[in-house]
Amino acid sequence: MAKSSGTISAAMAELRIYSHPACLEHIPGADHPEQPVRLQCVLDALHGAFPEHFWQQAPRALREDLTRVHAPALVERILAAGQDDACQWLDEDTACMAASPEAVLRAAGAGIGAVDWVLEGSSSRAFCAVRPPGHHAATASATGFCLVNNIAVAAAHALGNKLVRRLAIVDFDAHHGDGTEAIFRLDPRVLYVSSHQSGLYPFTGETPDSDPPHILNRSLPAESDSQTFRRLWHEELLPRIAAFAPDLLLISAGFDAHRADPLATLQLESEDFAWLTERLVEIAERYAQGRVVSMLEGGYDLEALAESTLAHVRALAAQPPR
Repeated sequence: MAKSSGTISAAMAELRIYSHPACLEHIPGADHPEQPVRLQCVLDALHGAFPEHFWQQAPRALREDLTRVHAPALVERILAAGQDDACQWLDEDTACMAASPEAVLRAAGAGIGAVDWVLEGSSSRAFCAVRPPGHHAATASATGFCLVNNIAVAAAHALGNKLVRRLAIVDFDAHHGDGTEAIFRLDPRVLYVSSHQSGLYPFTGETPDSDPPHILNRSLPAESDSQTFRRLWHEELLPRIAAFAPDLLLISAGFDAHRADPLATLQLESEDFAWLTERLVEIAERYAQGRVVSMLEGGYDLEALAESTLAHVRALAAQPPR
C-alpha cells in the first residue's frame, strides 16, 4: 500500500470526507470483487493524509430520498433484506443481505449530507468514501454491484435546493454509468458526462449520436493511455461542462481505469485522476462557487485504488485558482 507523503493543512480548502462504518458491513460473498477491503484501503490512505477534523459521519438517508430516483418496489426489497439473514441475489453480480440496508442508507446519506454542506458555503468540496457503489443502479433495478444509485440520490436532493438550477454529473469510472444516465436522460437540468472503456460491462454508452444534448458519452478503446484520456477530456468533455455552467458539480469517482485494475484494460495512472480533478475544480470555481461533491464508485486493485483516491481527494482539497 502506498504511503501518504504528509498531511494536508486545514487551511488548504473547505473539505469534508463523509463515511460510515456500516459501509464496511455489506459483504456480497468471499469471491466477489466488491469487498469491504476496497473501502478500508481507501479509508487508511485518506486517514494518513487528512486529520480527524476533515471527517464527518454520513447521515442516514430517508426512504423518500431513495424513492426520488428509484421505484418504491426496489427500495422496499432492498430495505427488507435487513429482516432476513439470507443473502438475496438481485442479479448475478449484485447481492443484498442483512447488513446491506444500513450500508445503503449511509452511502446515499453521505451524498445528501455532502450536498447540504457544500451548498452552505463557497469553495466547499466533499468526498464520500462509501460503498456499495451506485452508478449502475437504475430506477427499477439493482445491478452491477450497485443497490442504490448514490450519485443520483444526491443529485435529486440538490435539485430540490433553490441554489441549484442545473448540475453536472461527471463519471470517469471505466464502466459506463448506465443507471445514472437512464435516471436523468429526460431531465435537461442534469448534464451527464462519461468517459469509459469501449466494450466493457454494461455495454452501453457507445452510441453518442442518439443521446440528447445533456447526455455526453465517449468511449475509450481498450489499452487507451494517459495521453488519449487527457486529450479527450481537454478537447471535448471539459469544454462541454464549462458551456453548461452548472451550479453544482457531482463526480462519480471510479478508479478502475487505472492500468493495474483487473476489471478493465485502460492504462491510466493515479496522476491522471488528479489532473482531471484539478480541471473540474477550476470549472466549479468559475461557475459553481467551487462546490463539488465526489462519491466513490469502482476500483478493484487495492494499491491502485488507494493511490488514485488519495490523488483525487488531494486535488479536491487544493487551493482554488487565483
